[in-house]
Amino acid sequence: MEFPGLGRRVFGHYAGSILVLSALLLPATSVELVPARENTNLIPLPRHHLPLQLHRRRDQTVSESYNWSGYAVTGANGSVTDVKSSWIVPAVACGGTPDAYAAFWAGIDGWTSSTVEQIGTDSDCVNLEGNATGVPTYYAWFEFYPKDAYLIGSYSRSGACETQCVSPGDIISAEVKFNGSASGGGFRHRAGERFTVSITDETQGWTFTTSATVPGAKQSSAEVIAEAPFGCDTASGFCELSDFGTVNYGDQLTAVSNTSVATVAGKTQSLGSFGSGVQEAVMVNYSSNTTTMAQPSSLTDGGSSFAVAWNNAGP
Repeated sequence: MEFPGLGRRVFGHYAGSILVLSALLLPATSVELVPARENTNLIPLPRHHLPLQLHRRRDQTVSESYNWSGYAVTGANGSVTDVKSSWIVPAVACGGTPDAYAAFWAGIDGWTSSTVEQIGTDSDCVNLEGNATGVPTYYAWFEFYPKDAYLIGSYSRSGACETQCVSPGDIISAEVKFNGSASGGGFRHRAGERFTVSITDETQGWTFTTSATVPGAKQSSAEVIAEAPFGCDTASGFCELSDFGTVNYGDQLTAVSNTSVATVAGKTQSLGSFGSGVQEAVMVNYSSNTTTMAQPSSLTDGGSSFAVAWNNAGP
């Protein structure tokens, strides 16, 4: 099956993942993890954060998805210019899901388009090389899909985090912002729409920011999402969803003001304040199409806050 926004790229991605994993699994004397900052060597991650993979629409405001759970705001092409959110990094229980992943992020595009400009954190039951360990691993990342996802932070040769680390219970804030159209000039500055992604660990006190140009970005949606990443050894390619319990988003639940807001057609307001443009995603199991994997709560605090509850590993 070919998924929207992915096309034939999945086969190239698997090949690329094998190369990445091979490099990371070399003896410690042959490989060294480096900071994932702009203008330095970046560490690609072996999984992707795809656009919404739709199963069906229940009605005009609620959709069932194979990979997303949370809320989006949709608008006309070119209308979405900013999204901000905050969340608390959830601890994962890995006893029953030793090969599982869960990603939490804010982004622009992907609801009905083939790119996603996004930044977030993961709470996984595998290590950075993608090996199932049953031991929780927490980290930050960014992705300008369909480019690779990249690790944020400095890591030792053994994979231990040294700077820009993430721990369960940390309060995270993130923003994705449209900067304007670019006319080209270099690998990171090709013609297209230019975006800046930034993330702050409010608990540990660090911030990471980077920018890139994304050809073909529609700027037609803004999202705050809990996700099952793609690129695992399952029938569908979707990863099992690690048991994160509940993840909390937005002002009321994180005490970070002015988060879970979007700017659409020049108007900045909470996610829940865009009327018919507000869309809810419920994650369902790919195999059965009926089992709920993750369910968002209703929006509260004027539409700025919500929680997503884990229900099933899937995929």
